Amino acid sequence: MNAPYTSGLVQAKGTLIEPGYMPGWGNDFETEALPDALPRGMNSPQKCNYGLYGEQLSGTAFTAERPERTWCYRIRPSVKHSARYTRIDLPYWKSAPHIPEDVTSLGQYRWDPVPHTGEALTWLTGMRTMTTAGDVNTQAGMASHIYLVTESMKDSYFFSADSELLVVPQEGRLRFATELGIIDVEPKEIAILPRGLVYRVEVLDGPCRGFVCENYGQKFDLPGRGPIGANCMANPRDFKAPVAAFEDREVPSTLTVKWAGQFHETQIGQSPLDVVAWHGNYAPYKYDLRTYCPVGAILFDHPDPSIFTVLTAPSGVPGTANIDFVLFRERWLVAENTFRPPWYHKNIMSELMGNIYGQYDAKPQGFVPGGMSLHNMMLPHGPDREAFEKASNANLGPDKLDRTMSFMFETRFPQHLTEFAGKEAPLQDDYIDCWDSLEKKFDGTPGKK
Repeated sequence: MNAPYTSGLVQAKGTLIEPGYMPGWGNDFETEALPDALPRGMNSPQKCNYGLYGEQLSGTAFTAERPERTWCYRIRPSVKHSARYTRIDLPYWKSAPHIPEDVTSLGQYRWDPVPHTGEALTWLTGMRTMTTAGDVNTQAGMASHIYLVTESMKDSYFFSADSELLVVPQEGRLRFATELGIIDVEPKEIAILPRGLVYRVEVLDGPCRGFVCENYGQKFDLPGRGPIGANCMANPRDFKAPVAAFEDREVPSTLTVKWAGQFHETQIGQSPLDVVAWHGNYAPYKYDLRTYCPVGAILFDHPDPSIFTVLTAPSGVPGTANIDFVLFRERWLVAENTFRPPWYHKNIMSELMGNIYGQYDAKPQGFVPGGMSLHNMMLPHGPDREAFEKASNANLGPDKLDRTMSFMFETRFPQHLTEFAGKEAPLQDDYIDCWDSLEKKFDGTPGKK
């Protein structure tokens, strides 16, 4: 699919045409911002049209079963967007392994929304790491972050050599101006930014706050559906990749790189967002969470929360994810003779939850929009007393669970709290007490309920 001449184009004067998108998860896309900028029938012609340079961006090993790569046709090759690097410090953005000695990660934790402070913060300076898991150097595990963004990046660009980023907005609207095109996201949408992709983050409507899952391991993919079949859950057609857009701006700029958990910057003389055309299957996406079609029990019992998986990052261990991204959105509850909220459980996976908006059914009080909770591996958790009593005594007619959207970053690794999460973020010290009022109901009487 080729884009029209002006579709998604970032013009040299800085005027932005409304970005466009191409549908389909994992598709092999092709798009151009100028006519005939994309070679036909080959990848690397002796001379590219418009005097462009051909360059491949690889997201997997060349010998992967299904290689993921994109051919870019750009004004300058990326080596011209890279000079000598200087180490810098972004003190609130941490990478695994990061295990502070004076912070305890064993426990059930919940936080109120991290507040805005009035400080001018960009995508880089406003990132606040909450947990880390695994090891960035072995490309296994993840980190979870809160972002607080009040200002656009100006002549400043970023890419992560460590990870792909799953961005979950909770407040405000952001624009990701990337090498491959423009993605705008707002609450109830997500963005997936691949490893190695260069981009600039702009505030469209702020202040902005949201959640980020930084995936060190294998890329996110759609989960296997098994007997569910071809439909429902997250449908591939609802994922949108951007059409080509480019900047041809000669202006002093800064490029920041995250590499092996460290941050470095280099000074260049132009915008690196100069890809005029591209084709391939390695691209950023946006996805509207309101298009997720949940499935569930229609007679009795409560399925495992894995039934609500939107995206999964495999671990190499069959059936066990490096990360699952799970969505709890509006849905009908119809199961008969069933305790309908999530049941009490201990899990081999570590679960970090965030609330996008509304009320979560298992914890009607305390888990508010913008808030987070963490239940690490094999630590028991479940409904508080209010939720338990309400669900145990409810009239079990069809019930619409409405005005709710929360999510879970689930990983096979233990998630370690950062100093920020343990000491600066608004931790609810009394969260563990929400189960204190649960009563002993057993008295040995047969048939008692």
